Amino acid sequence: MEDPLISGIAFARDEAQLTVAGVPDRPGIAAAILGPIGEANIEVDMIVQNVGADGTTDFTFTVNRGEYDRAVEIANRIAQELNAKGVRSALDIVKVSLVGVGMRSHAGIAAKMFKILAEERINIRMISTSEIKISVVIEDKYLELAVRSLHQAFELAELAALAAR
Repeated sequence: MEDPLISGIAFARDEAQLTVAGVPDRPGIAAAILGPIGEANIEVDMIVQNVGADGTTDFTFTVNRGEYDRAVEIANRIAQELNAKGVRSALDIVKVSLVGVGMRSHAGIAAKMFKILAEERINIRMISTSEIKISVVIEDKYLELAVRSLHQAFELAELAALAAR
């Protein structure tokens, strides 16, 4: 197992979030939702699917803010076709990512990130992990606070100063 090496923090301001809520939980639902979105050449970034006790699922994904109107229109059409409960959407979000190597294999890194955000009373709406980054979706008004707090907690200012020497 490699040691985690955090190299920086990245963020994206141009995100929008959509949730197709109360979709029947059955095979093919993800394809039924994302197929038409993809056919419209709308790029999807983060995806979260939650199955509820009532046999339905909420399917949440992010798109570029510039594609928001078209994505909502398509999602509303799909929700009707699937007899879903509806579509919720948000434009007041940003994505913040902790970038480095060995991220997924070190649960402590994610836990520390989540703890720092919680200490600043920043609610996480979505989480995505990979080997090179841990990303969260948060409310856009907390972007600067989140980046500054994470930068300090992971001592990235000190790393930048050492690299500059």
